[in-house]
Amino acid sequence: DAAGREATEWRVLRRGLVTVGVLPTIAPYLLPRVLPGFSRAFPGVGIVVQEDVTTQLVGLLAACALDLAIASLPIHDPRMQTETLFTEELLVALPPRHRLVRKPAIHMADLESERFILMKEGHCLGDQVLDFCTRRDFHPNVLCRSAQIETLRALVQAGMGISLIPATACQERSALQPRYRSLSPPTPRRTVALLWLKERPPGRAARAFIEHLRTTAAAA
Repeated sequence: DAAGREATEWRVLRRGLVTVGVLPTIAPYLLPRVLPGFSRAFPGVGIVVQEDVTTQLVGLLAACALDLAIASLPIHDPRMQTETLFTEELLVALPPRHRLVRKPAIHMADLESERFILMKEGHCLGDQVLDFCTRRDFHPNVLCRSAQIETLRALVQAGMGISLIPATACQERSALQPRYRSLSPPTPRRTVALLWLKERPPGRAARAFIEHLRTTAAAA
């Protein structure tokens, strides 16, 4: 009987722990869609979430302090195994009364006189926006930088400037939110991926989390 109970618990994963590192620009928008369903499916599995920038997450993975991490590509560390989850557009966030809100199509040239509010140095989203601009020979006038997307949105909504924000962070729409518009092609995008250390394959609880994350990302 004891052997049968042990085999059953192993099969249905009644106990375990998953430690997941996530970028702060991803965690508040992706995890609420992922964690509740995983907890219902595996109520005995604990989840520890660590929010940090990419370099810190990679370091924690390398030190075996995390099972998995969710970050945006590219990841240049050859020790890491990566699996793409989804690609999303970076939308132009505009103050509600901005002149470009009524424009049917927004081009990079339309943004030349605008003040930009971006993520601060060390956050890959800020680097991705600057890289996108540089590749199009566009040099944004950066007025302010912050460590939180919610701060960017609040400053844009207050009329201080504009920003580029991932689509997953733009799903909440209200009168107190900025107005979001797409840039004309080629539109800026980021690719969100799952990471783990090649020399430390995910354990059983982590594998169950990966499967649930794949399903959730595919359904989004």
